[in-house]
Amino acid sequence: MTASPSLRPATKKKPKLAFRPLPVPQVDVQGFWGDRADAVATRTADILYDRCVEARMLEQIDPDRPSPGIVIPFHSPSPDEADRQGAEFTGSTVTTQMFWDSDLGKTIETAAYSLYRRKNPGLEKKIDAVIDMYGRLQQEDGYLSSWYQRIQPGKRWTNLRDCHELYCAGHLIEGAVAYYQATGKRKLLDIMCRYADHIASVLGPEPGKKKGYCGHEEIELALVKLARVTGERKYMDLAKYFIDQRGVEPHYFDEEARARGADPRAYHFKTYEYSQSHRPVREQDKVVGHAVRAMYLYSGMADIATEYGDDSLRVALDRLWDDLTTKNLYITGGLGPSAHNEGFTSDYDLPNESAYAETCAAVGLVFWASRMLGMGPNARYADLMERALYNGSISGLSLDGSLFFYENPLESRGRHNRWKWHRCPCCPPNVGRMVASIGSYFYSLADDALAIHLYGDSTARFDIAGTPVRLTQASRYPWDGAVEITIEPQAPVEFTLHLRVPAWSSSATLQINGEAVDLEDITSDGYAAIRRAWKKGDRVRLDLEMPIERLYANPEVRQDAGRVALSRGPLIYCVEASDNDSRLHRLTLPRTADIEAHEAPELLGGVVTLSAKARADAGDGWQDGLYRREPPASVETRLTAIPYYAWDNREPGEMLVWLRDG
Repeated sequence: MTASPSLRPATKKKPKLAFRPLPVPQVDVQGFWGDRADAVATRTADILYDRCVEARMLEQIDPDRPSPGIVIPFHSPSPDEADRQGAEFTGSTVTTQMFWDSDLGKTIETAAYSLYRRKNPGLEKKIDAVIDMYGRLQQEDGYLSSWYQRIQPGKRWTNLRDCHELYCAGHLIEGAVAYYQATGKRKLLDIMCRYADHIASVLGPEPGKKKGYCGHEEIELALVKLARVTGERKYMDLAKYFIDQRGVEPHYFDEEARARGADPRAYHFKTYEYSQSHRPVREQDKVVGHAVRAMYLYSGMADIATEYGDDSLRVALDRLWDDLTTKNLYITGGLGPSAHNEGFTSDYDLPNESAYAETCAAVGLVFWASRMLGMGPNARYADLMERALYNGSISGLSLDGSLFFYENPLESRGRHNRWKWHRCPCCPPNVGRMVASIGSYFYSLADDALAIHLYGDSTARFDIAGTPVRLTQASRYPWDGAVEITIEPQAPVEFTLHLRVPAWSSSATLQINGEAVDLEDITSDGYAAIRRAWKKGDRVRLDLEMPIERLYANPEVRQDAGRVALSRGPLIYCVEASDNDSRLHRLTLPRTADIEAHEAPELLGGVVTLSAKARADAGDGWQDGLYRREPPASVETRLTAIPYYAWDNREPGEMLVWLRDG
């Protein structure tokens, strides 16, 4: 059996080049991901805006409306949480939440990349109006937070631990960068540059400034994007400060609580592990706390490690990567098993039916893995990015782009179904913006190299050594492993093309202009490196064998003992009641059974299914009691499995990833 993508050994080589993702407007995606991006552009982007309106978010940011009143917090707060107010109020005119700016920021980002893909004048006009509201709301000193300006005025910068001030700023910054890149309009970008300048005037290492950072990480990776698009190094330096300061003693969150007259111990989770601020980031070696916060922190750390060549961060990140992938990761790329803290519990605790596995967490893992690739091509990270992309993240979005999952369990009795909206609507715009920007995860560029991390129909445009280059992929991936790459530079140009050879592929072959190349001679860290002077019309063909794999969990994962999961290529499979006659928990997949792949172009938007002869426990003779001395009779049946990402897109019913192994 091929190696799991999570178990790639860490490279010991120091990366020589910094790789940065190609901006979304430089990549056109078709095929599998094109269909999903089209669903977001044609449906999801409008839905996100409309549901933000229905939730009355715009009433919170519109300075021309009366400020929403506060009546009842949604839970009874502790004394210190009276300031935090649990993130939600029911007011006289509107229920409002302190993180709504972040949801609007992600909605703007989704809309931006969707507008680039498909013209939508109506949506663009609506987003422009939202941006105008933020422009009118912004204070003269640059400060911008609808919560602290409209709901709790006078309390800004008093509770970074709980109140999402910088988190909201980060998502608005990312929305601003996306809207500028996709439309050329820079009004929101200018607004957020002013706000970032204000933040830098308040927080930082200089005398007289607060030594704070956000309880919910996000602004770190947003500031890196802002620095890259504006060319302003000061934003990169601010991101680095937030990374460096986190968890340093004396602990800022303690000092901040005392300054507002609160007991530092009187807060909801009572451990700084929840926000990964329990110790300085370079000393951390276990993934802990809230899963989304952790993924955003590690993403920011990886960006700073890339930009500053910081090996101390790289060492810490590899420790954390090892801890996640060897002890705390679902086979789907989902993470964070507990609803209690929306995050991690203990090693090997990976329940299936009660799995939280928040959509945002899998999206965050995609962010982290993609940023680790900034330090150089390494399939250790890219393989897992692909696993999370194709399974644990897009499972959170229905095939038509209209319905969502917050939690992504690996087992369901039929009562876990997609919803229209959520009182904490972070996941819909998060998966929406990821899918809309999928092209930026396909490729990354260094001074004299291009890396291809993901395969599928797409076209990339980039400059290398001052020469414009157009690169086209043609492939039926993920259903087929044949990839044709055509390179068309305006003039001959020398650079290195890095091609990922996934761990799941049992064998692979490479041809350049029809001539076979020995992959073993040119492959390092799971990438084939082709260095040559490329000319117009050069063709590269990579053929990846896609075996059907039986996968087994570490024996320490008690929930999966005696069970087996199925995969093909980058896809994890599940069984659904719609395709199987027996109750799913009664099924056993014999180890001797042949498993076949079948094209199903009319099913679930076009998929490849897996099928095999199986055994099922019969219910005959058990009507009169719960227990008896003889085991149930076993009957032969046919098992059919579909890709996990596509489940619950038909009638509600049972679902199972881990089957009984026979």
